[in-house]
Amino acid sequence: MNVLVVGGAGYIGSHCVRQLLIAGHRPVVLDNLVFGHRGAVAPEVPFYAADLGDEKTVGEILAREKIEVVMHFAAFAYVGESVADPLKYYFNNVVATLGLLRAMHVQGVKKFVFSSTCATYGVPAGMPITESMPQAPINPYGQTKLDIENALKALALAHGLSFAAFRYFNAAGAAEDASIGEDHIPESHLIPLAIQAATGQRAALHVFGNDYHTPDGTCLRDYVHVDDLSRAHIAVFSKLEKPGAAQFYNLGTGKPTSVLQVIRAVENVTGLKVPHSFAPRRAGDAPALYANSAKAIEELGWKIQFNDIESIVATAWRWHQKSPRGFADR
Repeated sequence: MNVLVVGGAGYIGSHCVRQLLIAGHRPVVLDNLVFGHRGAVAPEVPFYAADLGDEKTVGEILAREKIEVVMHFAAFAYVGESVADPLKYYFNNVVATLGLLRAMHVQGVKKFVFSSTCATYGVPAGMPITESMPQAPINPYGQTKLDIENALKALALAHGLSFAAFRYFNAAGAAEDASIGEDHIPESHLIPLAIQAATGQRAALHVFGNDYHTPDGTCLRDYVHVDDLSRAHIAVFSKLEKPGAAQFYNLGTGKPTSVLQVIRAVENVTGLKVPHSFAPRRAGDAPALYANSAKAIEELGWKIQFNDIESIVATAWRWHQKSPRGFADR
């Protein structure tokens, strides 16, 4: 199918573009390159440098490229920044996304795959997290994602939009062939931060909190490989054939991994020490967040190929060895 990947030059979006090509689909990328990298997208993939909220341009692309499905990855996603600058998040993650959805409606594009987040659950009452648990975001980032989930439900009822919303846990790793990987500015994800600390590219890693009620006192998170995430987005296509279909899925391995376990995994894979120090807890950090992804596994036939933290870290390390400065090395 012809698939418009909005935010397709970003971390998860670019890996999804790669998996679409492998699966025999035809991706088209729209990205404003605020956070994305042109080098993350294969030269043969049609690329449009534009904003998702530019309804006129988006509509022209949808028509010109005969788009059948839209995948949306173009959100701002820094929790702390969303607290400090909520307007930025509401305008991009909500207002601009509604512009994209209106352009789709005008052009008659009825299939939509949305990158949502486990942040919509806020601080859950129990673990592992299932899709039926209450959603009560504790920051504007999570709230903007929930706002779009609610808008999608309304559009499914009113206009027959078929959609899937994937609630991610911690995306991690890089393409197996090290062709693309993680390159954020600023970097905020634990695995690349630990690798950079191990290789001397940054100072000692700060571990925020070592007094949580967890086995080693540090936070527990669910790390899921970015290619596994991407394959779920493609597996859901068959669920979008029925008009008005509304699908919600958690995407995680269900295996909680602590910050210190990640550090040890990086040390084991790289053979290098990760210098680190402990700092006070960060406001809003839950002690543990991990998924029950049985619904995606059962309904989509989703297979998690990277089941342990060291296999995920190994792909990130290969990418780092090949491109230590990220896409600046291309």
